[in-house]
Amino acid sequence: MREAVSVTGMVLLSAAFGEADRRVVLLTRERGKITAFAHGARRPGNPLMAVTRPFVFGTFTVFEGRSAYTLQSARPASYFDELSADMEGACYGAYFLEMASYLAQENMDGTELLTLVYQTLKALLKPAIPNRLIRRIFELKAMVINGEYTEKPEGRVSESCAYAWEFVVYSPLGSLYTFVLKPEAEAEFEREVGKCQTIFHPPCVPLPGDPGDDDPVEAVSVWAQILAMGLEIISGRRYNKRYIAPADAGDA
Repeated sequence: MREAVSVTGMVLLSAAFGEADRRVVLLTRERGKITAFAHGARRPGNPLMAVTRPFVFGTFTVFEGRSAYTLQSARPASYFDELSADMEGACYGAYFLEMASYLAQENMDGTELLTLVYQTLKALLKPAIPNRLIRRIFELKAMVINGEYTEKPEGRVSESCAYAWEFVVYSPLGSLYTFVLKPEAEAEFEREVGKCQTIFHPPCVPLPGDPGDDDPVEAVSVWAQILAMGLEIISGRRYNKRYIAPADAGDA
């Protein structure tokens, strides 16, 4: 019989499975991204019901199977319940979880990415930092962790934007969300990170049924793009109907 394994992590995704089970995707410090099944988690009164929701962070005890894990128990350290009372914050949080699920790999050390997600969700609870700035900081640092970034912005930028870029690239994860920018510099920083994001993760993902949607596309998952679209709709930007990307993406 396989021994139980204890991992520290966060629930990225959770979906109903079978009659009463849940299938969860965990980002763990020790084993990267893993898939686990929580038997009976949808039954009222089951102790796994509360700990298999997205955003739950803590210690999970799992049994390793051939292709997946079985979740036995969990000791949650944080539920991030505050996000449920903030629709915009919850949308941003869901986007960060989806991006982390896309970037994370199985059987790889997930310490940096897990710490980034945790610190980012905490930052969403701080009203002093705009959510749009939090998003771009997260995206740039995630690319740094993944080895997909440029040390400096591609074009000529203001001193404030260049400093913010360098700060995010080289600062420890615990110090990321300790600055704000003036509106002009913030808009410039957002634009430059968006350009970098486009280089390494093309934003236009054909929707099912579009011509060429059977071709593999090296891009973030469709759901991450849908969530990103929702964030931009909240902020008033318009989107092309055929693609999950800004209508002016060709100018990026």
